[in-house]
Amino acid sequence: MKATELREKDITALEAELLEQRKEQFNLRMQQSTGQLARPDQVKRVRREIARIKTVINEKSKAGDKS
Repeated sequence: MKATELREKDITALEAELLEQRKEQFNLRMQQSTGQLARPDQVKRVRREIARIKTVINEKSKAGDKS
């Protein structure tokens, strides 16, 4: 998901998306540790997605925008 799409969402939706991405990251880490990870590039994708979401949440909270 692109940052422009994330900026259209409110903070509660972003936090829900962050939780979902963290669960995905956990699952990928477990697959990687057991040697079952088919696509290692997914780890990098999810990590960057989490960073994007956190950045947008931080921008919105500093701006005082709760919508």
